[in-house]
Formats: sequence, structure tokens, C-alpha cells
Amino acid sequence: MRFGVPLLVFAMVPLAIAQRDWKVYGGDSGSTRYSSLTQINRDNVHKLQVAWTYETGDAFANSEMQCNPLIVKGILYATTPKLRLIALDAATGKLRWQFDPNPADRVIGKSRSRGLTYWEAGDDRRIFLVAQHYLYAVNADTGSLVAAFGKGGRVDLREGLGRPLEDISISATSPGIVYKDLLIFGSIVSETLPSAPGDIRAFDTRTGAIRWTFRTIPHPGEFGYKTWPKDAWTYIGGANNWTGMALDEKRGLVFVPTGSAAFDFYGSNRRGDNLFANALLALNANDGHRVWHFQAVRHDLWDRDFPAPPTLVTIQRNGKAVDAVAQITKAGVVFVFERASGKPLFPIEYRKVPVTDVDGEVTAATQPFPLKPPPFARQIFDEDTVTDRTPDAHRAVLERLRTLRSAGQFVPPSLQGTVILPGFDGGGEWGGSAFDATSGLLYVNANEMAWIIRLVDSPKSSGPVTGHSLYSLKCATCHRDDRRGTPPEFPSLVGIGGRHSLSEIETVIRKGNGRMPGFGYMKSGEIRAVTQFLATGEDKEIALAETPASSPMIQRYRFEGYNKFLDPDGYPAVKPPWGTLNAIDLNKGEIAWKIPFGEFPELAAKGIPTTGSENYGGPIVTAGGVLFIGATTHDRKFHAYDKSTGKLLWETVLPAGGNATPATYEVNGRQFVVIAAGGGKAGAPSGGSYVAFALPE
Repeated sequence: MRFGVPLLVFAMVPLAIAQRDWKVYGGDSGSTRYSSLTQINRDNVHKLQVAWTYETGDAFANSEMQCNPLIVKGILYATTPKLRLIALDAATGKLRWQFDPNPADRVIGKSRSRGLTYWEAGDDRRIFLVAQHYLYAVNADTGSLVAAFGKGGRVDLREGLGRPLEDISISATSPGIVYKDLLIFGSIVSETLPSAPGDIRAFDTRTGAIRWTFRTIPHPGEFGYKTWPKDAWTYIGGANNWTGMALDEKRGLVFVPTGSAAFDFYGSNRRGDNLFANALLALNANDGHRVWHFQAVRHDLWDRDFPAPPTLVTIQRNGKAVDAVAQITKAGVVFVFERASGKPLFPIEYRKVPVTDVDGEVTAATQPFPLKPPPFARQIFDEDTVTDRTPDAHRAVLERLRTLRSAGQFVPPSLQGTVILPGFDGGGEWGGSAFDATSGLLYVNANEMAWIIRLVDSPKSSGPVTGHSLYSLKCATCHRDDRRGTPPEFPSLVGIGGRHSLSEIETVIRKGNGRMPGFGYMKSGEIRAVTQFLATGEDKEIALAETPASSPMIQRYRFEGYNKFLDPDGYPAVKPPWGTLNAIDLNKGEIAWKIPFGEFPELAAKGIPTTGSENYGGPIVTAGGVLFIGATTHDRKFHAYDKSTGKLLWETVLPAGGNATPATYEVNGRQFVVIAAGGGKAGAPSGGSYVAFALPE
């Protein structure tokens, strides 16, 4: 016995993961983020030192670098803040080659790549990368495009979706997963209308041809079609897999979590439960047919996407090993299902939830609540949860809270303002969870920040309009009516005319950049009017053709903007901890340990340490007894914890925040741990370094 688990459990850990390599995003196809390497262990991890650093030179204001690198046969593959693909000697950090997908005329803005996909067949070795709306196949040995893939080495992700989408935004921030000679991929799409549908597609790894498609917004006659208005499949977008996925190779099952439908926060044009948005799908990896599904949020109005790939786990139930899949959520709960059948392994209760009072909206009557494991993040912001950092902060937050609606999960968005806790960034986030089969512990870091949802009237979208009104209709959801945005996620546009030329602004509006969708579907005169308004304040009137008031694209309300609930000094409105690291015992359905995670250096200097903080990027866990994680936004630290107890064993300060999931590997008998130090979150400085650590030689 070890940690109360029979020794036979050790046999469940795939020996291939003792792998000197880290060949798959998340460590393996099951997304366990586990390595059986033991050279670095709980007894010697405190001796870690920098083995090498590679500076990409690509950092710029507010840039990020979230890549979980791949390591194959002594070569490390990763992306830079500008989405260049680099191949480094994994032992020394020296550059072998690089591939730049950016056209010469592209205005570089914030872009994200959380990882890459590797495939090989004999001597044919490829790295798959997404930049903007293209999927590239790059020779893993030379860095050159594979001409036989798609058209000259790339596939246009806008094609094959059954709609004319030439000017609609679609990309991917998380990598696909390989099954045999199939590359199974999701996408990131606009969260406002118009938006591309979130089809799950399998591409031929050799040719780039689409081999199968699963439509997450069902067409007539398909399962789930009746959970939408009859024509929704022609205009609704989203329900996409932006997080990545997990694969059970033995069973030929791919597990695909999906996000919300567009538009996120008001759904008068998508009445119904909206399958397969906010669902965990188990698909036959050979042909894309649905095997089972579970929908975590019916008719989502809270942007409660599944935020990370699920984790394939093996747990103990009544003395037997059960293959299962565990899915973390932004809401701070974990759902656990038997892998082959989709049967819940812990009870799920469907409860009545509050009804909306917003005109035109129809909320779901009930929503699912898992009874075990318990939530790993707080579920309600009430008066007992108000910050006590200072008396003034407490008083100000309490006064504001009393003007808002706050009663736990599934309180609908409102014109008054509704508190959501955990917020839009979790709870659990895209860094995902790690699993240790020897103990049955699932590790997940969490944010504990409150946000506010408020709906406001949409501006009139037909007849004579101006650049200002077009901005209000198309842009204010993210950049706010006052153009100040919510930096750095949604940057301020105030004074943008002094930072960029008219042509640069127009190009970004037309083509999009980073998370921002392209608005190429707008007429040239409309784009010019918005450009002029942003750059100079000039507000020209444009005559547009009348749009029928009955059009499903016309919505009465829109989202006011992304509002964190902060105290007057800019700190979270809730009591600490503002971030946590959790170990969840999946055998028992209990929290094994929980610790505050992260801190604000300026508060620590005032004697207020261990508050926890926002954190982005996930953990990895090793057979050496160590859990490695960066993630904390403000203190720039990379941490090593005892995986059994949560005791801090070692930490170091990175050149910039390590908002990425690390990787561990072995080259020439030496174990390394590497992490991207890209920063750029929550106003933190940006960086562009990969830093590898090892024990002294």
C-alpha cells in the first residue's frame, strides 16, 4: 500500500510516460500531465538550477506565451509570442531552426498558442501549428512546410464548414490530437454574431483532407437538432472546442469539451437547451460518431465553457479499477464519468434554478450539480465573503454588492447586474488538471475572482448609422462604450490613432488579430467609418440597407463588457484566497488538500502574504513526488510542491510570469523541467523566454 492505494495501481501508469520525451500536449493523449521520471524528486528538487534559457526576442507590450512545449528525440518544439515555431536543442537550448507563419504585411497583435501537435510515420515527422486561420504542417527535422499537406503546406480552417465564412474569424489556440493518421481539431471562434460554427473535424495527417466532421450545432434530422430553433444551424456560431481534447487510444474514443454558443450572454435567438454547447462529447475517433455526451450547462448565459481538456483517469471503485474521464469546469466543480458508457461515477443532481426577468430570454428550468467531489472554488459571493483587506475596501465593496444580484450559481444575467463567482476565468481554467494514478489525486489550480454580468440595450443596427454606433454594436462588448477596454485582455482603444496608422487600424478590424475576430463581412464604408471614429473621433453617417427587425441576428440586448469585481484599490472584492491549488481524491470524491496559491508582492511586503492570486497555466506531476507549476500572475514564480501534502519544496522567480503549463523530459540521462515565461496577464510585464531547470551536473 502507498497513500492508501493498492500497489497494483502502479501498473496502470503507462511506462511510455517514463518517456524521456514529452510528445503530446499535456504529456500524453489522456492529458494526465504525468511523468514517471524520478531523477528530480522531493528530496533533491531544492537543488534545481537554471540549465539553459532561450530568449525568443518576440515579446511586445501585453504579449503572452502560453505554450506547453513538445520534446521529441532531443528536440524541443515551441511557439513564440508572435507565433513563430522554433526547434531547440533540448539539452542546451540552442536554436536548430525556426518557421515564421506571419505574412510580411501582418499587424502583429496578441496571439496565443498553447501547444503543438506531433505526428510521425517512419521518416515522415511533422509538427502541426495554427496561426490565424491556417493549419500548417511543418517538417520536424528541417522547419520547412510539407508541400503535400493542403495547399502548399497549409489548410484554411474557414473551408469545409458548410457556410460562406471567408471573412469570419476562426483559428485555434489549443492543438489537435492524433489518432492513427487523423488529426482531430477544434477551433476558437467569435463569441458574438456572426460567428463560425464549432464543428469538430478530423484532417488527414498526410494530405490535410477532411476525413470526418461532427457538428456541434446539429442540422435538421441530427441528434440534438430539436434543442435549438429550427434554423439556428444557419446562423448560430460557437459550441466549439477551444480547449483541446483527450484520447483513449485503446477504445478509439476522443473526449471533446465544448464552449458556449454565440452570443454568450443573451440567447433570445437560440431558445432551448442548445446541444452540444457546454458539453463533454465522447466521439468515435475513427468516424466522429457520437458515443455519449453530457451537457453541463443548459442554454448557457454565463460563458461557462468547459475550460480545459478532460483528464483520463483510472480510479478505485468497490475494490476495482475503473477507467474514467474527469472534467474540470470554470464553475469550480469536477464531473467524473465512466469512460466507455458516460455513466456518472458520483451522483449528479438536477436542481431548479432562478428564472430570468429579461425580455425575450427563456432560461433552462434545471441545471446539473455534482454532489461529489465538493467544489474546489467558492460558489457564492455573499456579505460574509466581502473583502476585509481594509475597512474602506470592505465598506465600498459591500455597498456595491447590495446593488447587484448575487445568489450563487445560475443566477441569470440582468439589466441590474449579476455577480458571477467563480468568474469568467474560473475556477478551473485552460491550464487543466494533472492526475497521479498512484494516489488517485487530481490536481487543479483555481481562480477565485468575482465578475459582474450586466446587459444593456443594443444600439439600433439598421437604417442610417454612424461610426460611433457601429462601434457600439460591434466593438463595445469587449472594448466598452468608453473605449477603455479591460486591459490587458481587451486593450484600451483611447488614443489608438496616435499609435497606429489608419490603414493598420482598418486591417485589424477587417482581418482580426489574436483573440479579436475579423469583421471582413462588414462593408468597406462601415469599416472606414469605425476606423475614422477610433482614430480621429470623426463620426460620419452611413446609409445602410434596412435589416428586418425579425432577423435572428438582431438582438435587443448586448453585454456591457468584462467587469472584474474589484475593491477601490484594484484588488479582488472577495476575501482571500484569490487563487488556490487543490488536490482532489477521485477514489473518495474528497478534497485531499488545498493551499493558497500566488501572492501580490506589494501586499506581501506589507505583511499580507499568501493571499493567492489569479493564475493561468496548469500543473504537471511526477513519480518523483513533485508537482511543478508556474501560473501565478503577479509574483512570476515557478514552484515545486510535495504532491502528497502540498508543502512547498522549491521556488524561483522567472524573467516574466510563467502563465503556461511546464513539461519535463530526459536527454542524455539528465532530467529537465522547462516552462515558458511570457507574462502579460493582468497588466504584468511581458516576456519571451523559455527557461529549463535541472539538477547540478
